[in-house]
Amino acid sequence: MPASPSTARAINDRLALELLQRDGPLTATQLKTLTGLSRPTVADLVERLQGAGLIRVVGESGAERRGPNARLYGIVADRAHLAALDVRTDSVAVVVADLLGVTLAEDTLPIDVGTGTGPAIEQAVALLERTARRAGPAPLHSVGIGAPGLIDPATGELRDTTGLPAWHRGLVAALQQRLPATVLVENETNLAAVAEQRAGAARDRDTFVLLWLGHGIGAAVMLDGRLRRGASGGAGEIGFLPVPWTTGVPSAVSCDGGFHSLAGSAAVCELAARYGVPAEAPAGARTGEQDPAAVHAVQAALAG
Repeated sequence: MPASPSTARAINDRLALELLQRDGPLTATQLKTLTGLSRPTVADLVERLQGAGLIRVVGESGAERRGPNARLYGIVADRAHLAALDVRTDSVAVVVADLLGVTLAEDTLPIDVGTGTGPAIEQAVALLERTARRAGPAPLHSVGIGAPGLIDPATGELRDTTGLPAWHRGLVAALQQRLPATVLVENETNLAAVAEQRAGAARDRDTFVLLWLGHGIGAAVMLDGRLRRGASGGAGEIGFLPVPWTTGVPSAVSCDGGFHSLAGSAAVCELAARYGVPAEAPAGARTGEQDPAAVHAVQAALAG
């Protein structure tokens, strides 16, 4: 069934915005070439996007040739802001960026492990609100949360997992109630894979696996350019794999007894100590120090 005119316009507008975000600024002729749309269709969408305040003329091309120059169109980056939260067991970090992914403000807040669920959520929400105000007056369009743990593919919610504080799950609902923005939550390793594909080492790869080694063990699976989460959200959760030489069997909510128990940072440090080798847990596992790559992975996923 062919798309209705309104649906076709929405698809064309989104395609043009994605190209301008990724490759812009662009002329109308360049948009025509990249989209494959007709000249009148491109002229209509440019006028429509300008009228909506989403793009504007940012310069001219062909300044060295004779005759009128072609207008260059670019995203109105300050039309709205994007926020990314890197949630840890005892801390949260926030980055606020414009629509082109330029960082405008960022901050980090340790949250004591003994803090109750309600106060911890309030501290995290207040941190986001303060950082967003520092970034400028533009409204928040989307908030992305990168967190350890499984995401339910049916509901998009963070599952209850052993070892993660209760405020992690409550934070999403609190942000949805307090903010008019769209709030999304995703496994931190999956977000890192998206960031690597769009702006990192896997830019020329549609199929790859990202291995996450740290306090926990995990992986993200990208096949044919799409992130694969699995039917239960557990694709890539190699820390839950049952293996020999452990004292138990992992469950649906705990990876104790799985591969994590052999290769996680705590197991490696314990093995090192057994042989007299000094070892410390990686920064951020217990101290609350943030991994900036995780923060910017969320930012890249939102901006892409």
